[in-house]
Amino acid sequence: MTGLDQVPYLLRAVRGEKLSRPPVWMMRQAGRYMKIYRDLRDRYPSFRERSENPELAIEISLQPWRAFRPDGVIMFSDILTPLPAMGIPFDIVESQGPIILPPIRSQEQIDQVHGLDPEAALPFIRTILQTLRQEVGNQAAVLGFVGSPWTLAAYAIEGKSSKNYAIIKGMAFSEPEMLHQLLSKIADNIAIYVRYQIDCGAQMVQLFDSWAGQLSPEDYKTFALPYQQQIVRQVKATHPDTPLVLYISGSAGVLELMAESGVDIISIDWTVDMADARRRLGPDMVVQGNVDPGVLFGSKAFIRDRIFDTIRKAGDRGHILNLGHGILPGTPEENAAYFFETAKQVDQLMAASV
Repeated sequence: MTGLDQVPYLLRAVRGEKLSRPPVWMMRQAGRYMKIYRDLRDRYPSFRERSENPELAIEISLQPWRAFRPDGVIMFSDILTPLPAMGIPFDIVESQGPIILPPIRSQEQIDQVHGLDPEAALPFIRTILQTLRQEVGNQAAVLGFVGSPWTLAAYAIEGKSSKNYAIIKGMAFSEPEMLHQLLSKIADNIAIYVRYQIDCGAQMVQLFDSWAGQLSPEDYKTFALPYQQQIVRQVKATHPDTPLVLYISGSAGVLELMAESGVDIISIDWTVDMADARRRLGPDMVVQGNVDPGVLFGSKAFIRDRIFDTIRKAGDRGHILNLGHGILPGTPEENAAYFFETAKQVDQLMAASV
């Protein structure tokens, strides 16, 4: 085996190599669409137990690896996982999602947010990532992930998921200095957490700023971008060679600004045409995405055609095939399997279709 063969295929794409097909993985790869996961969830109904018990989190992370052999294996966790370790408690209620009580609304609460010591507070992360590296070897890249400051602050301030983000925007527009303090504290802690994940075995880390797409471009430049840059700057100072990915839901209006974050890869949702994204980001930016998760409810021919379309528009260099958001609950498992099968054989299939 040559040294080149030992580099996981996903990382070869990130390096800009011309490959016969793009690497493929899925956001929310492990989860509710898989019967094996739902059966495990029935036995262990607490999400935090499933994600913070190393044995369970490793098993869940490996379920799609065993089923589909993706080119990336992402650890089963949550973007809120480090919050209690910095003084922001939360719980996840299966039917409601994350709940943070009390929500952060005052200067006193922000002052109480403290620094993160992941080795002391989150030791299960090391076990999960080290074991995943051992399990998949060089056959796939192991991915970590974190939440970005705007999105984590939105959860902390709203106290739960939100449709209009009125409370955090109210703070942003009426008490911006207070919000900036919180965002900067979170950014420093998330940079520590990213570096910890890398030290524990993550070969690539994705930053989810899922709710930053709800900001106007002007407000994105004020309240999201500087704190993404703060994380990237600190991580690159110590781990310059580990690729970082940025994903935002509803990112069409801020795509060029995302590139200013300093990340290596931009993950694109399905509301942006891949050819347009390529034009806007330039040929040197590695892109990820951007198949609509709803496509997996279509026929196999429809799924195949959408994969072909995305790959043609992305080109033969610097593209990671993925969904434009997480795979949806209720997605037929056989369609998820077909997505991966088609992606793995796409060079032959596309040549045969010409």
